[in-house]
Amino acid sequence: MDYQKVLNQIQQEFADIHPSGKVASYIPELAKVPSDKFGMHLYDLEGNNYNFGDSNERFSIQSISKVFTLALAMKVVGDDLWNRVGVEPSGDPFNSLSQLENDSGIPRNPYINAGALVVADVLVSYFTNPKAALLAFLHEITGDSSIDFDTTVAASEQAEGYRNYAMVNYLKSFGNIENDVEKVLDFYFHQCSIAMSCRELAQAFIIFANHGTVLDSDREFLTGRQVKRINALMQTCGFYDEAGEFSFEVGLPGKSGVGGGIVAVNPYHYAVAVWSPPLNPKGNSALGMAALERLTTLTGFSIF
Repeated sequence: MDYQKVLNQIQQEFADIHPSGKVASYIPELAKVPSDKFGMHLYDLEGNNYNFGDSNERFSIQSISKVFTLALAMKVVGDDLWNRVGVEPSGDPFNSLSQLENDSGIPRNPYINAGALVVADVLVSYFTNPKAALLAFLHEITGDSSIDFDTTVAASEQAEGYRNYAMVNYLKSFGNIENDVEKVLDFYFHQCSIAMSCRELAQAFIIFANHGTVLDSDREFLTGRQVKRINALMQTCGFYDEAGEFSFEVGLPGKSGVGGGIVAVNPYHYAVAVWSPPLNPKGNSALGMAALERLTTLTGFSIF
């Protein structure tokens, strides 16, 4: 498959299209990102890289980080995690509080904010320094030790994160947060602030296309069983209340973030990341979803 030819066609098709949607503004630092940024990077299992546009520019990965924290939590606590968080699609916005009330403090899945806060609490309990542990995990799977938190974004989220403060305290009232809420929120805001490029995200996600193993390495970061579950959750829950639409249009497991990034995997073939900051009403990159739909259409295969 000539992936570079496919990506070149996608770039050409969208060259004169002004992205619909709006850049996330509820996190002040994200509102400053230019709306015309657009990049895409595909990394295949043969170790080849294909890209266009702003694919090497780092941006705030936001909720994409929830895949990494979930993977790390599954490594350290195993199936005990599922006693505290579910595996069902939410069907509601990612920051819903009413759903927690209905579900007695058990978040529907680890990719909505409430579920990610419980996962953050697990990591705060397990690691003396969870922020360092998360960065170490990313450095290992990418081979790039320069990946770091954007402390300006983290501070911006902390200053305006009223709903997340409410959510973690509400979870605490149900007994589903074990640590001090400030410690949990500090870790959560930092994980969302991680800055990575499309290239780095594709390289990081290749473990989800390759049985949990980094290319050209015998080291198994995740088991095949764990990867299967992470990918299943991306397929059913990776886009909040637009997961069905993404499956319908694109047909790959993936995860979005309000920084405008989307990462998806085609197991046994490739990982691909796309970045375009303007978001649709559901909070997903409008142009990113369209570009990934073209990718699976032009290549002629998805997981279905």
